[in-house]
Amino acid sequence: MNFLFILLAIFMFGFLIFIHEFGHYTAARFFHVTINEFAIGMGPKLFSRVSDKTGIRYSLRALPIGGYVAMVGEDEESDDPGALCAKPVWQRIIITAAGAAMNLLIGFLVMTILVSFSTFGGTVVADFFEGATSPSYGLQVEDRIVKIDDTRVHTATDLVYTIMHDARGPVDVTVVRDGETIVLPDVQFPNFSEAGHVYGDRDFYVYAVEKTPLSIAHQAFWQSANTVQMIWDSLYDLVFGEYTVQDLSGPVGVTQAITEAAEQGSYNFGFMFVFISVNLGIFNLLPLPALDGGRLLFQFIELIFRRPVNRSIEGYIHFVGIMLLMLLMVFVTFQDISRLIQS
Repeated sequence: MNFLFILLAIFMFGFLIFIHEFGHYTAARFFHVTINEFAIGMGPKLFSRVSDKTGIRYSLRALPIGGYVAMVGEDEESDDPGALCAKPVWQRIIITAAGAAMNLLIGFLVMTILVSFSTFGGTVVADFFEGATSPSYGLQVEDRIVKIDDTRVHTATDLVYTIMHDARGPVDVTVVRDGETIVLPDVQFPNFSEAGHVYGDRDFYVYAVEKTPLSIAHQAFWQSANTVQMIWDSLYDLVFGEYTVQDLSGPVGVTQAITEAAEQGSYNFGFMFVFISVNLGIFNLLPLPALDGGRLLFQFIELIFRRPVNRSIEGYIHFVGIMLLMLLMVFVTFQDISRLIQS
């Protein structure tokens, strides 16, 4: 891997972590929460400075695999009037969710930029590949595909993805033809295999869409939504056995994927940035101990029942969650290194 691309991947990690933690930090400052430290990275300090105005320590740490905003009263009781635990629960919910929200927002903004500088397609069939199978099931040129089974499609990107993910066997394809909505039953697309998994394969071309402010906004929104769908599908498939933990990648594997995307050009690198940013946002919202989503779960319980869960119990649960996440990270990092050695 090119060393400069590796540095670029590390910079991307650091930037996305900064964006995430800056979301927490900004929301906490807005609600006047006392902050001890704003750190990017984990482990030993590389740089540290205490603000004379606010008393907040700003730190850059050695390992670009995380970061944190250390707020008074986050995991303990405190008499400080600016302690997080002293703030109304609705403010704490906003502060907790702000990190993931920033990752999702920056992902959408970068997707809008990518769409603005690229050619994009719709869902109207323009022609078929040689050896295509779908025409024999009734699909025609000029058909506008609107659904694959029960999944609506809005752009060429989510059309390709939906066929890949859902059309491994026969699927019903809903099209608009000459103004009439028609359902084509049991359409069979070609299949291909990769890493032991079978996927459906699009066998037709689509028309490009004219670039206007409205079409750019439409494409950016639905391509961002498709990125969210890809991540949710991956999580669902992992939980229900389509994928296993052996298919997971950690920081080393993701760095390799980023460097490969960067070598393929700025668009692929930009899309990888969007995917990781959205992935970071969604993963942090999962209701798991130690993640933002786990903290949100306890905060919503407090909101519903009007009293907090015992903080020592909550702290113990988050501690166990951190240990399990660290073990998982060690495992997937070992897998990543093994794959690199074998490749």
